[in-house]
Amino acid sequence: MEIKVTLTTAPKAKPQDETQLGFGRLFTDHMFLMDYYAGQGWVDPRIVPYGAFQMDPAAMVLHYGQAIFEGMKCYRRADGGLQLFRPTANFARMSNSAERMCMPRLDEEAAFEGLKKLLEVEQEWVPHNVGTSLYIRPTMIAMDAQLGVHAAKHYLFYIILSPVGSYYKDGLKPVNIYVEDKYVRAVRGGTGFTKCAGNYAASILAGDIAEKKGYSQVLWLDGVEQKYVEEVGAMNMMFAYGNKIVTPMLNGSILPGITRDSILTIARQMGYEVVEDRLAIADIFADAKSGKLTEAFGTGTAAVISPVGKLAMNDEVLTVGDGNIGTISQKLYDTLTGIQWGTIEDKNGWIVKLS
Repeated sequence: MEIKVTLTTAPKAKPQDETQLGFGRLFTDHMFLMDYYAGQGWVDPRIVPYGAFQMDPAAMVLHYGQAIFEGMKCYRRADGGLQLFRPTANFARMSNSAERMCMPRLDEEAAFEGLKKLLEVEQEWVPHNVGTSLYIRPTMIAMDAQLGVHAAKHYLFYIILSPVGSYYKDGLKPVNIYVEDKYVRAVRGGTGFTKCAGNYAASILAGDIAEKKGYSQVLWLDGVEQKYVEEVGAMNMMFAYGNKIVTPMLNGSILPGITRDSILTIARQMGYEVVEDRLAIADIFADAKSGKLTEAFGTGTAAVISPVGKLAMNDEVLTVGDGNIGTISQKLYDTLTGIQWGTIEDKNGWIVKLS
């Protein structure tokens, strides 16, 4: 499909101080859009100036929540070239999310071509400072102006871009997380394995409670017995026992993270033992007390790795390891970010060079 390009006549001033970028507050001049109509498929791929959508108050996304998204990044190498990290994996996961939400599977090839064209147009927006990147947010929403609980017939797929700062301005510092034992994020058979908007809406209350208690993230337990570890915030969770890394197995209620898969692959290649299994929270606390548990960390697109300093549940607060960034966490973080920014060789075919 030919991608139509309409350039803005009023470009924004690009940020002068990349140390102040933050996350998700500033957006580039253009966005990619593509429509789906039942009976026609995906049509009209186009790049247009960034701006508000015209949406009917009865648009089905506002009432029945057919909304999914992805998150990935574009990196600027030291030589000035640009590259993506596993973009086709993100688009494939988006198709799986769409299928569960009774939405049309994404035309992944058209979406990828649209992304590359958008990045060509917006290449000057990719920041230069170490640790910075251009965040990419592909999204699909139901647009039909009609009430009634059923699948829509018209969907809008779009991609917006946001230059973001380094997640760790002052180095990789551990966070403290709170184990949520009242609310649940997802159950098997539900939508937990998708990146649908409703999953994140359902997590906000628990996150707000944890923040008021002084914790950065919520560690979710399973939705049936509330005994087994699932995810932390918007990240997958991993635990280190010496040279063994243990992570909850994918069971249908846990997001199959691209970063999760990448970290496990790298860990195996480094010689670490990797185990995917059910992990009882009681065992995690017992192992933290005894010292068997040496490290804990989350994995996700934004942070790559987020080490855990303390775990809290009810009135019990435990320090993981010595409370500092662990050797394994640091090594995995340095390796994966090195691949993403092009300072370490990519041996797995994950990098897509754009320039």
